[in-house]
Amino acid sequence: MRKLTLGLGTAIVLFSVVFAFAQQYPIMDKVANKIVTKYQQSSCQELAEKRANKTPPGPEEQRVIQLLKSDPQMRHAFIDKIAAPIANKMFDCGFIP
Repeated sequence: MRKLTLGLGTAIVLFSVVFAFAQQYPIMDKVANKIVTKYQQSSCQELAEKRANKTPPGPEEQRVIQLLKSDPQMRHAFIDKIAAPIANKMFDCGFIP
């Protein structure tokens, strides 16, 4: 019974931490989700074309980049959220070995 109570308490604390972390940067979460969705829905050919025709970031992208540069914790959370899906897509498309 004691193990069950301890396990349940640990699960509640862990859930609270994850929920609080997810709510810490709601705008960053939206931007990250938008980027991940863009990569997941794009074909490899589309990504290759965008890569070849690299355009400078627009005003909104520049604002997000500046925000991420000024907040290391947000940048860390952002990279944690987008790194795996983007890297997997790049691997699937043959952009990385």
